[in-house]
Amino acid sequence: MTNELRLAGPVRRFGRDQPYDRSAALFLRYQATRDAALRAEIVTRHLPLARSLARSFDTSRVPFDDLMQVASIGLIKAVERYDPAFGTAFSTFAVPTIRGEIQRYFRDHTWGVRPPRDLQERALALLKASDQIRGELGRSPTAAELAERVGATVEEVLEGLYAGQARDGDPIEQPADDRDDGLPYRDSFGVDDSGYDRVDSAVTAHTLLTQLTVLERRVLHLRFNQDLTQDEVGQLLGCSQMQVSRIQRAAMSKLAQIAEQGADDPGFNASPALARSVAS
Repeated sequence: MTNELRLAGPVRRFGRDQPYDRSAALFLRYQATRDAALRAEIVTRHLPLARSLARSFDTSRVPFDDLMQVASIGLIKAVERYDPAFGTAFSTFAVPTIRGEIQRYFRDHTWGVRPPRDLQERALALLKASDQIRGELGRSPTAAELAERVGATVEEVLEGLYAGQARDGDPIEQPADDRDDGLPYRDSFGVDDSGYDRVDSAVTAHTLLTQLTVLERRVLHLRFNQDLTQDEVGQLLGCSQMQVSRIQRAAMSKLAQIAEQGADDPGFNASPALARSVAS
């Protein structure tokens, strides 16, 4: 004997091999009309199922209200995909969909650093297995016991446990546990990079030197880059030490004047600090 539902469209029959769901008529009407009000009614009826699944994942890591929202999204997706003609109860169909939505949320939004998906799933499986074994034995499990429980090698277990440490991050202002002085993490790593200052200085020097003549730049290069004496510079350029001295003083005076004028100019394409040091 069969139960028959007569609606607009084809007749749907549910025999003994297809147990009739009390909500089947409501789902069939929604399939035929795609009425938003009907969908809202179906979702509201099954919210207790979503709430029950959300509570099974409840953790201090995520507010329950957030878990409930994620479970509700999974419930809506299940409503959209469910077809009562297959004879499966909606709750049977919806549970994997809602559970998968919650698990995906944990995978995508609760990791401080996101390792590959297989490592994330392995780490979560190890966490669950660790809690089970601890409850059975009253102690923390060994890597070998975890490997036997989840069907993995010891190396895979160690890799999964290490990946699990990426779920949480520590504030850099928090004192490091392994430091006796109680200084925060931020003081245990990183140094000031002087390279930026050198780049600024190089840009400033280049900007200033472009204002000199070729001879003035040559004298300064030999004196300060090559560290030659004025006599040695004069021998290379074919002039006296006094001439080299006058060229050097004139060049330095010109640089100081340019730097003093440009140090306070917002459009000066160089480091104002270095320009002021040149001017002084």
